[in-house]
Amino acid sequence: MRFVILFIILLFAIPMFGQSEQLAKNYMQQGQYEKAQAVYKKLYKKNPNRLNYILGLVESHQQLEEFDKAEKVLQQRIERTPNNAQLLVELGHHYELQGKTDQSRTYYDKAIETYNNNDINQAYSLAQTFEKYNLLDEAATIYEKGMVNNPGSNFNVQLAKIYGEQGKLEKMFQSYLALIQLQPNYINIVQRNFSQYITDDPTNEANTIFRKLLIKKSQQNPDIFYNEMLSWLFIQQKEFKKAFVQEKAIYKRKNEGLQGIIDLARIAIAAKDIKSATEILNYILDNPASDDIKLTAHKIILKAKVDNGNKKEYKAINEQYNTVFETYGRSRETIGLQVDYAHFLAFNQDRKQEAINFLKSLIKTERLSRFQSSRVKMKIADILVLDQKFNQALIYYTQVQNVLKNNFLAQDARFKVAKTSYYKGDFAWAQTQLDVLKSSTSQLIANDAMELSLIIIDNSLEDSTQTALKIFARADLLAFQNKNEEAITEYQKILDNHRGEKIEDEAFLRQAKLYEKEKQFEKAKVNYLKIIEFYGYDILADDAYYWLAELYVNELGEPEKAKELYEKIIFNHADSIYFVDARKKYRTLRGDAIN
Repeated sequence: MRFVILFIILLFAIPMFGQSEQLAKNYMQQGQYEKAQAVYKKLYKKNPNRLNYILGLVESHQQLEEFDKAEKVLQQRIERTPNNAQLLVELGHHYELQGKTDQSRTYYDKAIETYNNNDINQAYSLAQTFEKYNLLDEAATIYEKGMVNNPGSNFNVQLAKIYGEQGKLEKMFQSYLALIQLQPNYINIVQRNFSQYITDDPTNEANTIFRKLLIKKSQQNPDIFYNEMLSWLFIQQKEFKKAFVQEKAIYKRKNEGLQGIIDLARIAIAAKDIKSATEILNYILDNPASDDIKLTAHKIILKAKVDNGNKKEYKAINEQYNTVFETYGRSRETIGLQVDYAHFLAFNQDRKQEAINFLKSLIKTERLSRFQSSRVKMKIADILVLDQKFNQALIYYTQVQNVLKNNFLAQDARFKVAKTSYYKGDFAWAQTQLDVLKSSTSQLIANDAMELSLIIIDNSLEDSTQTALKIFARADLLAFQNKNEEAITEYQKILDNHRGEKIEDEAFLRQAKLYEKEKQFEKAKVNYLKIIEFYGYDILADDAYYWLAELYVNELGEPEKAKELYEKIIFNHADSIYFVDARKKYRTLRGDAIN
């Protein structure tokens, strides 16, 4: 019975101690040091061996400048456990608070001497204590000793962070590389950390140090890992041809397929380096590879040419498509290319009916899977929207929804039903579809649905006749149809006749993006500046800051102005989707080597 009572007492005592300690911490955070001290004294009296209570009591004395009392608590504990290196650091810090640097140094050195080289746990806790007081050299020393004396230990993450803070970039990179080699699953985390130092400027100090380190290590030990890291570095620097050299070496040594080279081509295309992408993809076409891989290469290169080409190049692109079809046939295997070709006919050459007939013949003559058939129907519907045959388009989109159910393509089809209804002015039905899509499993579709929904709701509440919204939807349709000048004129109607209404900033932004497409950069700049001036605290402010900064850097040659705008995003729009990009580009323009 006595044991049961004791157990119950202990059971209730543990939460009581926990609550008391949390209470003391709360008092410390609020600056109520006397109250915190009173709690810590009780806790310390009941359990004088508990390190948390000792340190809490010591800190409360220090905050109240009762240094003699704090020292007495620490000295008493050290007398009982003279080899406790962590407490020696605490005593050293205690002297440092009082400006007694010689005494503090003595105890820091003694802590390092006292450290048991074979105790991994002690290494970690002691190094953490040094880090707590920003004693980075001492913390690094302990981590280094811990790894030397315990070959199975791995403090590379901790060391890398310390070296980074110290500006010892080569040692930082070495520690991170060692970590990846021991634990390859850390590579994405490490590359994100590298991005705090690496920029797209090859002459940046961190880039240069990292490149030289990788080359040196590769020469000492020709591990494919160093080719992979060099490729990653060259991609960050947008030196795709140099990355291509590394990817070829990886391909030849790994013999695991050409996916890495295909991915590199896609990255080069996204960066608008079509010349490098073409060279990379031609390598695939000129070397032994499966038809699937070669068709993928053709598809990527042709789509890039269409997206970045002009009317003078359309004839050559058309011939290249037909050459591919002659080589590989017009069959299920080339369905993706055929859909892209139909898009090219309709959207770039205004051969809409020819494109629709081409796609309908695919459905009739080929035994397509339901996914392939749905892709073809989606493209037919897109072309019908382009041709303003909205009701026919809605039939095709609905068919895809019904056939695939809950699939990503079905969700995309539902969004296009909403968008088509929006184009034709049926805002109520569009909103019904968008309400469903706001919880879409696809974040991209959910975001797009939310954006369009807000435009409809905001501009229906303000204007029951939806006059401005109808003009805006018509302008959006013209932009979808690649009728940029007509769309610009339509957006201007809103800017002229609906000033001060909620839709005005959206019209400024959409019009600005079209001005950029038409290379009317000064006009785009004026629009962005108007959003900043009149809507500087609204939802599109960060969009205007970011795209104007991009315009200054890439087209107008005014990087200093861009730097100011990136800075505004960093300090005033921390929740912006552009925050990470803006911070990186700001650091690049400022010439930072490290975070």
